Amino acid sequence: MAAEKITRAEVEHVAHLARLHFSPEELDGFTRQLNEILAYVAKIEELDTECVEPTTHAIALTNAFREDEVRPGLDVADALANAPEGEDGQFVVPRVI
Repeated sequence: MAAEKITRAEVEHVAHLARLHFSPEELDGFTRQLNEILAYVAKIEELDTECVEPTTHAIALTNAFREDEVRPGLDVADALANAPEGEDGQFVVPRVI
C-alpha cells in the first residue's frame, strides 16, 4: 500500500467538525478505508483516457417517453362511471371541514 495520504488526526478533526463521535477503533478503520479509496483513485488516474469519450452512463440509454401529442381525454361520463357518487359532472366527496 502507498504512503498514507490521510492521517488519523485528519479523520478525527473532520469527525470533530461534523460533530461525530467515533471510537479509536472506528477512527483507525475510517483512516484505513479512506487511504484505500485514495490509493484506488490514484491507480485509476494512471489510466490513459486520452481517446475515451466522456459519458454520463456506462451503457447507452434512451428514454422510453412517447411523443408529446394532443389526444382526446376521458369524457365525463366515463370518468364518473366507477365513482361512488357524482353530481353535475363532478365527483361528490365527503365534507372535510
